[in-house]
Amino acid sequence: MIPVTEFRNFASGQHPEFRVLKPWWDVFSEYLCVAMLMIGVFGCTLQLTQEKISCLPSHFSSPTPEAIDCSHIRSHRENETWEHHTFVKPISPIIQEVFGRKNDLDIHQYIFVNHYCYERAVHWYGKYFPYLVVIHTVVFMVASSFWFKFPGTSSKIELFVSILGKCFDSPWTTRALSEVSEERGEEKMVIWRKTTMSKSTASAFATSPEGGPGVEEETVGLLRQSSVKSNPDKKNLEPQPAASLLDKKEGEQAKALFEKVKKFRTHVEESDLLYLMYVLQTSLKVFQFVLITCYSVALVPNIEIVVRCFVPPELTGFDIYCCNHNKAHLFSKLCYCYICFVGVYGLLCIYTLYWLFHRPLKEYSFEHVRLETGINDIPDVKNDFAFLLHLSNQYDALYSKRFAVFLSEVSESCLKQVNLNHEWTAKKLRSKLTRNADNRQELHLFMLPGLPDTVFEIPEVESLKLELLTNVTISSSVVQLASLQELSLIHCPAKLQLAALSHFREKLKVLRLAFQGLEQVPMWMYTLQNLEELHLSGPLAQELSRSATLDSLRELKELRVLTLRSRLTKIPPSVGDVAVHLQRLCIYNEGLKLQAFSVLKKLSNLASLELTGCQLERIPSAVFSLSGLQELDLRENKLTTVEEILSLQHCRRLVILRLWHNSISYIPEHISKLKSLETLDISWNKLWKLPSRLFYCTKLRHLDLSHNQLASLPSEVGILQSLQFFSAAFNCLEQLPEELFSCKRLKTLALGNNCLLSLSPKVGNLAQLVRLELKGNRLESLPPEIGDCPLLKTSGLVVEDSLLDLLPSDVQSRMKDTVH
Repeated sequence: MIPVTEFRNFASGQHPEFRVLKPWWDVFSEYLCVAMLMIGVFGCTLQLTQEKISCLPSHFSSPTPEAIDCSHIRSHRENETWEHHTFVKPISPIIQEVFGRKNDLDIHQYIFVNHYCYERAVHWYGKYFPYLVVIHTVVFMVASSFWFKFPGTSSKIELFVSILGKCFDSPWTTRALSEVSEERGEEKMVIWRKTTMSKSTASAFATSPEGGPGVEEETVGLLRQSSVKSNPDKKNLEPQPAASLLDKKEGEQAKALFEKVKKFRTHVEESDLLYLMYVLQTSLKVFQFVLITCYSVALVPNIEIVVRCFVPPELTGFDIYCCNHNKAHLFSKLCYCYICFVGVYGLLCIYTLYWLFHRPLKEYSFEHVRLETGINDIPDVKNDFAFLLHLSNQYDALYSKRFAVFLSEVSESCLKQVNLNHEWTAKKLRSKLTRNADNRQELHLFMLPGLPDTVFEIPEVESLKLELLTNVTISSSVVQLASLQELSLIHCPAKLQLAALSHFREKLKVLRLAFQGLEQVPMWMYTLQNLEELHLSGPLAQELSRSATLDSLRELKELRVLTLRSRLTKIPPSVGDVAVHLQRLCIYNEGLKLQAFSVLKKLSNLASLELTGCQLERIPSAVFSLSGLQELDLRENKLTTVEEILSLQHCRRLVILRLWHNSISYIPEHISKLKSLETLDISWNKLWKLPSRLFYCTKLRHLDLSHNQLASLPSEVGILQSLQFFSAAFNCLEQLPEELFSCKRLKTLALGNNCLLSLSPKVGNLAQLVRLELKGNRLESLPPEIGDCPLLKTSGLVVEDSLLDLLPSDVQSRMKDTVH
């Protein structure tokens, strides 16, 4: 016989973990099915092990056998006994008692008659009732678990249950919920502090009006900080003990779970097949319940104890047999019990349909989870995903709460942070420390999924450069970087916690930002009161209005250097907010014409101005009002002449003028008015002649004339007795004036790539010469006097090797000996 456990395993789909998708009514229905199955199995056992029917011949006969009723005859015999009559006349004319026939039949005849009458006379419902119960119950079980087996739904269910179990048991779920619980406790404490402090602030406001707003602002900041949504990395403030419980392997497993949840959600939210299948199987059970109830109630009276049976008289001599259905009474009771079970089962199915259609099961809101946990970014789900969560809620709402952790982006970012900390240890980060151009210890992180907390364990970091990092939140742990002075965020939007902002306000000196849109410029940038250098690279103007939209820089009271790398049509008005203390302004305009310079007039203390790639055709007149200007750099513009250079004499402190990378073909004579000029760079232009008055700028120390079209140099070059650097490389010089070698302070003389045929022996007068570039000329030899330059070494002499070999051996020896 088939054990009941086999049917039970079949009903449950052989997956005990599927219990989380079985509401209480489904579980109750399973127990009802087990009870009904036991009724069927019990009835079948009785059918197979005990006698079914016992028949005795009737001593009455009639031309119409249907007229003889066993119960009627029994009543007749009872009446006959009462009246003490023996063999009275028949009760009715059509029923006659038979005499003279054999009364005792052979045992084989009785067996034959019993089987014959059981098959012919007993009603089919009375015979097959136990088997019907088993079949009905099996159909109920199949209908209840069919959606676990159907190919279109089984894979989704199995995957969901697997993910749900892993999310429930994941150490990351426990850690995330425990931290949220602590944060909720902190938030309540902060709210309590806010209410109590606001009361004390209100009482003290009259005596100290400045203190009130400050305290309230701090409290609001702390309250904002306690929000999980706005501060996903709050765990960094105080390392939790749970952090040690999540090792690298567990972190990777949780990361894989996040990916599975994302893919599963994308897959199951596209359709509602699971919902439809559940509705269909429930509807099938309701239909089956109605059908079973109707025909069972109608047929149960046919289970009779006494059954009349007609047997051909030639077989035994008797034609009417009265049979006793041995199990009719028990089957009748079992049938009524079974109908009751089916009725309860049907009511549960009807309730299930009501639940399916009355509630919006294709939508699932995590509002209660968000309110309970404080994780505000858990998205609502729909269709099959929502239906599965509704089912699991009927089992235990804790499943959806723990599962919701893996739907939260904040939770995922926290996990990425933990994994990031495992991957980027302090030792690994310390190996990436280098010295930058400003001689600061710099840590450069490139294309990481976040900022490792281990960065804050390296106190020697002076410059932090973050490039193409995502989801960066600088926590209060940054206060451990006591030496941090420079921060670079290259296409890396970053959020600051309140304590981190306070630290930056106090310590940060240099900030470099590169962004793709003005909205990516962090608002906390405008509050850095001790910032000295600000370098911005990105679009700072709207496309339509072309007006600068940089916010006010008024709070940057210590700003000295401002660099703007953008495409501007005018200098942002906010630059005027720092006019009093700004000393250096650099604008790299990337080839777009800069047209408005009115803001420059406000920069009275500006010492250095660089306008690169601004498509300037002349020096802006606003520059001439900068009386304190010391350095002017007009690189990569469209200057063809500098006639207005005379107005630069108003800039009495101007010592550096760079006009390189332009198209200047002419320098006016009145350049000599710039008496204080020490550095002049007019390289990469189209000069073919120099005015002799240029060399009356007697303070020149650095003069760069390279990459022009000069064929000669004026003899007045000898006037520049302070000249230390002179370059005329990449020109068309065929000879040099002898006066050039009277500039005895020359340290660097670059004359490469010209047409020089010889070099004057007076080169030996340059006692301070350290570097001499002659390569790329038409020289046939070098004068031996070149060895009289005591500081000139072989390493500083840039010339063809063949010319160097032609020098006298003693000259070569002196130059080499000095090197060693």
